[in-house]
Amino acid sequence: MTTAEALTEARRQDSAARRQRVLQVLQQLNAAGENATVSQVARAARVHRSFIYRHDDLHTAVLAQATAPTETVTGTVVSRESLLVELANAAERDRRQAARIKLLEDRLSDALGEAVWRETGLGAPADLDALQRRITQLEQQETELRRQLAERTEELDAARGTNRDLMAQLNRRTLS
Repeated sequence: MTTAEALTEARRQDSAARRQRVLQVLQQLNAAGENATVSQVARAARVHRSFIYRHDDLHTAVLAQATAPTETVTGTVVSRESLLVELANAAERDRRQAARIKLLEDRLSDALGEAVWRETGLGAPADLDALQRRITQLEQQETELRRQLAERTEELDAARGTNRDLMAQLNRRTLS
């Protein structure tokens, strides 16, 4: 095992151990029926708060532990599971919105870049593009005409050769 692989494995094991400590603290708090904050859980598990915030599942579990069932206006009880589902749905909606925003920012950037490119004169003007297309079309037409000319030249050379052979045969008949 290389040094880099060993360090990666050690980091993975350390992270797993810290994760396990956080989950144990959450189980203890749940068994005791206590509510807790991220800071309290981090302190009890001997991890930094940012470790909990970086791991969405741990953060969600801490929030679920911190939120005891409460009475709503209609008198129904909000369960931890329903809050967790709502939190997961909100996180997924946030992720989708962030992806959509990124896509729209990229499209806007492309559009603004094209506009600036054209307005500054750095890009090719529209008529230059049309001329380039016409040049390409004429070059293709020239290539086709050269091919046809070469075929006809070959046919003419063949006809001339045949004509010479026939004239030679005709001259031999008249001489004999």
